[in-house]
Amino acid sequence: MGAWREVGDRVFVRRYAFLDQNIGAILGDDGVLIVDTRASHRQADEIRRDLREITRLPVAQVVNTHMHWDHVFGNARLRPAPIWGHERCAAALRANGEAQRAALPGRYPELADEFREVEIVPPDRTFGERATVAWGERAVELRYLGRGHTDNDIVVVVPGPRPGTPEVVFAGDLLENGAPPWFGDGFPLDWPATAEALVALIGAVVVPGHGDDGDRRFAAGQVAELKVLADLAGRVGADELGLEDAVQRGPYPPLTMREALGRALAQARGELG
Repeated sequence: MGAWREVGDRVFVRRYAFLDQNIGAILGDDGVLIVDTRASHRQADEIRRDLREITRLPVAQVVNTHMHWDHVFGNARLRPAPIWGHERCAAALRANGEAQRAALPGRYPELADEFREVEIVPPDRTFGERATVAWGERAVELRYLGRGHTDNDIVVVVPGPRPGTPEVVFAGDLLENGAPPWFGDGFPLDWPATAEALVALIGAVVVPGHGDDGDRRFAAGQVAELKVLADLAGRVGADELGLEDAVQRGPYPPLTMREALGRALAQARGELG
C-alpha cells in the first residue's frame, strides 16, 4: 500500500488503506484514465495529489466499475473529465445515491463531514454491453459481462503490446482478494458465469476492487467458490439441504454465507428482478 505500482505498460495501481481499495491510472499521451474515484471529495483529491508522483498529465477520462459509494463518490472532483459507466450504474446513482450517502455517517462517524460534502455525479458516458475509450496507440475496452456483485459491474481491459492480448484487467468488485465478496446487492446465481467470462479475458494481471493483484489462477479460484455457493443455494431451494447445513459447507464465513444464500434464494424466487 501507499505507492503506485506499474503493473503493465504505463498502467499503475495504488492501493489505499481505507477499505483496502485499488485505484487504477492508465497513462496516455495527453492525460490519465482513472479507474474508480474512491468514497469522497477528499479521497478523490488525494488521488489527484498522488498522481503527481508518476505524471503531471491531467485526468482526462474516468471509469466507474459499478455504482457503490466507495467507487463513485469522488466523481465530482475529477471533473471536467467524462465519466464512463454502465447505464444501470448511472440510473442507480440517480435513484439511490442519496440513500447510500445517508447511511454512511452511522457506519463511519469519523468521516461524516466528508460524506456531507459529496456531490453525487453519475457517469455521463454510459453503455449497455461494451464501449471503447480511444487512448493513444491503444484502445481501452469496457465490458459488461453479466450480473454479479451488482447488476451494473463492468471490467476495464487494457491491451498489451501484442494485438488481441490483454495486459491488465481491472475487475472492480467482481473479484475480491483478502476478504469475502459482498452480496448485499449481488446476484449469486449469475455471478459464477459472469466471473468465468472475466477469467477468459485475463492476460498477465487482474486487479480486483480490493486487495492484492492476481492472475488467471487466482480468478478461477474465486469462480470455483462462487459455483459452490450457487450449488448450495440450489440444494437449499430444492429442500435437499438445510440452510444452516449449507452455511457450514460454504466457502465463506457464516455471516457472508447467510447473506449470500438469502440473496440467491430471493433471486431464484424472482424477487430481485
